[in-house]
Amino acid sequence: MRILVIEDGFEYTETLEQFLSRGFSWERAGSGPEGVELLKSENFEGVFLDMRFDRVPVDLLFGDLEATADRFNGDPVQARCFLEDHQGNYILAAIRQAGIQLPVLMSYDFDGEPRRWKRISKRFAPVDYLPDNGGP
Repeated sequence: MRILVIEDGFEYTETLEQFLSRGFSWERAGSGPEGVELLKSENFEGVFLDMRFDRVPVDLLFGDLEATADRFNGDPVQARCFLEDHQGNYILAAIRQAGIQLPVLMSYDFDGEPRRWKRISKRFAPVDYLPDNGGP
């Protein structure tokens, strides 16, 4: 089973390769745009998606930085932090907008946010999550 890991580091890919190598092949994309392009051009059976992307250049973040800054009284630093902290949601939306309906497993703990998870799971199915405190 070939899975694309979209993360800005290497922690998840290395951990998954170490503990789940039998029957799985893991490939990494370091940003949302790279991940969506790989999903469009290659065959995968699923996606493992990180939520926070604070190690990529701002031009590789999905989302409108200027419009987000307006939400934070014009503060581009807060806007960038918001986009970094929620980048997994933006990437998931871009995956679905590209017409890709593969199952996605998000690394984030939605246990404390049931309403948010209900909206995400309804809008972007098939999707599930693994609390990130259970990972690397």
